[in-house]
Amino acid sequence: MEVILAAPRGFCAGVVRAIEVVELCLIRYGPPVYVKHQIVHNDYVVSSLEKKGAITVEEVDEIPIGARVVFSAHGSPPEDYESATSRKLDIIDATCPLVTKVHKEAIRYESQQRRIIMIGHKGHQEVRGTMGQAPMVLMDDREENRLPVWDKDTPISILTQTTLSIDDTAQAVKEVKNIFTNVEVRNDLCYATTNRQEAVKDLSKLVEIMFVIGSKNSSNCNRLREVSESQGIPAYLINGPDEMEMKWLKGVSSVGITAGASTPERLVEAVIDVLKPSEVTTLSGMEENVSFLLPKTLRE
Repeated sequence: MEVILAAPRGFCAGVVRAIEVVELCLIRYGPPVYVKHQIVHNDYVVSSLEKKGAITVEEVDEIPIGARVVFSAHGSPPEDYESATSRKLDIIDATCPLVTKVHKEAIRYESQQRRIIMIGHKGHQEVRGTMGQAPMVLMDDREENRLPVWDKDTPISILTQTTLSIDDTAQAVKEVKNIFTNVEVRNDLCYATTNRQEAVKDLSKLVEIMFVIGSKNSSNCNRLREVSESQGIPAYLINGPDEMEMKWLKGVSSVGITAGASTPERLVEAVIDVLKPSEVTTLSGMEENVSFLLPKTLRE
């Protein structure tokens, strides 16, 4: 059996930064360090940090008054910051800078008196954070009848969740433009989302099945699985070798492996160890040299 690895795959710059923020807080201040929502959507990463003293919570009110809190990479709505301030929490913001950019766009569009349509998935933490920045309407590509009833000449700006499918997002934008005449679109899909999806498209031409390594609640991992399936290649989203079923490999001679932007490379290596391939190659792809500064309080 041959294994072909997608490139790029795994951690993006925003995830690296968020994990480093929690680790530095644990080293500098000692445990416990509270984390508002999973720092990134990967069970292995979250569990590893919790073993070191991080405590993941879903509500700010769960955090003791005066404690330290790290806000997750996905971003949070303003009311979470207000609640944290009222509880006298030491706030350290690990929001991905690319998500922060979308937040700023939302505020700017509102100041320009443009109606905002957010293309994203209902309930996702990033969507909750962005929709808290300004009044906007959510357009979920998984639902029908998702467009607002406005005058066709209404000034509209489109924002997108950073981890969506490239193709699905393009289709949603097209639907908006088919109805409204004054539409401004910013491409908010992050570089990592775009690069990993394009890599899967290339890899799908060379393999019989695809393993996407990552957690079930990871948006970008689910999109990678969907992209593979859209290319006619069966894809399985697993967080590690324990979730792999050998029956999937019956009669298969070539296996593709990719990993979501919140997936550590050690999980990819663990899957390869179980597969015991005769050959492992890496498909050449877009080179990524992106990095983000840590929050000011942690740069010393």
